[in-house]
This record gives sequence, C-alpha cells and structure tokens, in this order.
Amino acid sequence: LIVHTASAQLFSKEKILNNENFDKDFLSWGYYLGFSSYDFNFDYNQDKPDILVTKSIGFNVGLVGNLRVSEYIDLRLEPGLYITNRELTYPESYFDGIGFNEADLLREVKSTYIHVPLLLKFSTKRLNNIKPFIVGGLSTALNLSSNQDNPEDNSGGQFRTKKSMMFYEVGFGIDLYLPYFKFTPSIRGVFAINDEIVRDDDPNSPWTSNVYSMKTRGVFINFTFQ
Repeated sequence: LIVHTASAQLFSKEKILNNENFDKDFLSWGYYLGFSSYDFNFDYNQDKPDILVTKSIGFNVGLVGNLRVSEYIDLRLEPGLYITNRELTYPESYFDGIGFNEADLLREVKSTYIHVPLLLKFSTKRLNNIKPFIVGGLSTALNLSSNQDNPEDNSGGQFRTKKSMMFYEVGFGIDLYLPYFKFTPSIRGVFAINDEIVRDDDPNSPWTSNVYSMKTRGVFINFTFQ
C-alpha cells in the first residue's frame, strides 16, 4: 500500500503534498525497526586459509532525533539496540601439531549492541511526496554480550570480544511523505575502526595468534516512522 501510494504520487500529474511543512521543524522525533547482517573482516599475520564467518539476520529497534541544519542538511542521532549472531569456522591447518576436536574448530559470537550513530543527512529537493537522501557519519557501540573480562579464553572454550566499538557509516534512503506521517526505508553500511578480538593468554594460540585484526562490518536495513 505504501509503495503503491508513493508510486502514484510520484508519477501522477496531481501534486497533493502530504505534510507540506513537516521538514520545517527545527527538531523532530521518530523511531525505527529493521534488520541487520553483521560480518567480520579479518587481517592475518601469516598467509593461511581464511577463518570462515557464517552470518545470520539480526533485529534492530531504536529512536531518531533529527535537528534541521538547513533545507537540505540534517543532523541525526539514532540510538538503538542491535542483536546479532555470527559463527566462526577455523581451518584445521591452524591446529597443526596440536590435538583438537570438532568443537575446537567452531566459535559462536553473540553480540547485543547499544549502537549510537551521529549522522549527517544530505537530501535532494522534495519531488511531490518523495525525497531521496544520502547519509554518513560516525558511531559508537557498547557490546552487552562482550566477555572481555572473562578470565577463561579459547583454551576453555571462550572466544572473547571487546566491549566498545567505533564505526563509520554510509548509506542512502528515501523519505516518503504519507498523509499522517513520514515513512523512510534506508540501507546503510557500517565499518568498524577498531579491532574487536581479545587475544588468548597463549601467544601461540591457534585461535588468535594469526589474527592481526578482526573488525566488524555490516549492513542495516531500517524502516523509520516520524
């Protein structure tokens, strides 16, 4: 229904503007729901086979605060809760000369992020009831599922990740002005700036010794209501 209404308004000669003054408010608020797919980008110390990452679809929910800078620029704060799960599969070659079982090759990484991005939104001129935009900025995240301070490491079956993360984000979307609210589908890529892995106590650990850095990256698809 939303897509049909938007399409009709875009291509119709009749130009009835919904919420004509919506974007003139200095401050506006909303909320979003969405989906995410998180991955890890590994860099290695030695040329060995890659650690495989099995991704899953996660869930996002959060709030939006929008500050109008100018007609085409907005500053946005979008704090939210992001829940995801990833599974790492290690090549057997990482355990050369070391006894191992099947469980040693698999590590599950559960993450529950309090994700807080500060973004600049650059919009085009509104066309009837549609306005495309691009967005970019920086964000920080607190991983509530982090076991950074756990004294056990991979030798005890505990794959540890850090609590605090920093990201940069870029994306695009379309504002759709409906009769009673503004609906915004958007897609955004997120890329970690800092390393997330916590090294094992053993400097020759098969799980962490060959990892130079492990950085989160992901794709968000959000649906915002304002």
